[in-house]
Amino acid sequence: MSAPERRDRAPPPSEEPPADEEFARTYAAGYEEGVRSALREVLSHASRGHTAQELRMLAESRLARLAEEVEVKQKSLLAPPRRPAWHSLLRPPQAARPWSGPVAGPPPGVRILSPGRSVLVREERPSRAIEILRANANSFPRVVLVSQRPPEVPGLAASRRLELVVAAGGGSDLAGGRLAPGEIGGRLREPTESPGGALVYVDALEFLATEYSLDTTLKFVHWLVAQVETTGSALLVSFDRRSLDLKEMSLLERAFGLVL
Repeated sequence: MSAPERRDRAPPPSEEPPADEEFARTYAAGYEEGVRSALREVLSHASRGHTAQELRMLAESRLARLAEEVEVKQKSLLAPPRRPAWHSLLRPPQAARPWSGPVAGPPPGVRILSPGRSVLVREERPSRAIEILRANANSFPRVVLVSQRPPEVPGLAASRRLELVVAAGGGSDLAGGRLAPGEIGGRLREPTESPGGALVYVDALEFLATEYSLDTTLKFVHWLVAQVETTGSALLVSFDRRSLDLKEMSLLERAFGLVL
């Protein structure tokens, strides 16, 4: 075979790109998506009227938890977990949810409970959430306490205070002395839809998840978050993260605008 013929019969191009090229392409795609996601979240926070100080808090919160989120994402890609049967019944998470993660707390004088905002405080026992509740109680015309043991709020007049006790024998006027999530939602409509809205404090989600299933409780949380957003109310929830596994806790956190 002559030299020209050998040159004309070049080997067919490889169907797979070189390893280095594929790595660079995958890295660039992931980098682009990460930047887009971060910028979309920044725009979402800015459109909600957050102050520069609050934006800084949210950014520091996300950075503090970034390594954990990357590790969880990597594990999910290598071995995708099975989705629970009730997952398909839940409302899919909305895009561009605000950042979440552990932070040191709001600086003195910063109000984190504004109309339409929902905040989840991860703590073993209600403590920090109660402090936030007491600091913001006067920002709304009425306060609703959904709790097994409603906390004291000094300076809050009885006419502005509504207690929904969820524990069995807790004083409810319903048979059995217990309020189901649907009944709680029905009682929350009037105070949240009244002029000025309401500050809703909840520290009984663990009890509700045990008594009525996690599926029912998550649906109730999604409804409540949407209710405060549309009525100009605010939601403050204290929750013990030990009550759920990592995947279940992630589902709960996604519903909230801010996680502390």
